[in-house]
Amino acid sequence: MRDLRTFTLSGYDKGRGIVTQALWFCVMNTLFMAWFCPARLRVALLRAFGARIGEGVLIRHRVRVLWPWKLSVGDHTWIGEGAWLLNLEPVTIGSHVCVSQEALLCTGSHDHRTTDFRYRNAPITVADGAWIATRATVLAGVTVGRHAVVSAGTVLARDLPDLTLHTADGTRPLKEPGQTPPAAKERTR
Repeated sequence: MRDLRTFTLSGYDKGRGIVTQALWFCVMNTLFMAWFCPARLRVALLRAFGARIGEGVLIRHRVRVLWPWKLSVGDHTWIGEGAWLLNLEPVTIGSHVCVSQEALLCTGSHDHRTTDFRYRNAPITVADGAWIATRATVLAGVTVGRHAVVSAGTVLARDLPDLTLHTADGTRPLKEPGQTPPAAKERTR
């Protein structure tokens, strides 16, 4: 039987003190998420709070990042409007990645088998060139492979290999980006 009164934060490290956490929440909820905040300033704010952000990164409004100091983003990556990076543990996003509108990357979970419902968190890695489509969810401990695609509205609970499409109906291989399908090559001759 679950007894939520016994839940504790035991073993969970937020990574910064309470003052830094409070300051980030103030900045995130007043300026960072606002429609009028320039994308360049959002990147600067994340960096100021310890995120490692590459060049040419575009972060739209209403994006939520729980702990910037647990975020790493490569070059020329897009994070769409309303995306939520619930990074109790590190989230690593590669270069040329698209995290679309209202997508959720959630590194937190609970152990349903224990009475205290303790945390069962794990990091998330999204490799170069991947696409997390609109309202897709990537769960704790998952790695999304290079140029893999997580379809709109789906939940990804296990690793997705390179060049693989994840849909509600399962997974299938993809071609390398820029590769012309064989049928299209025949038509151009």
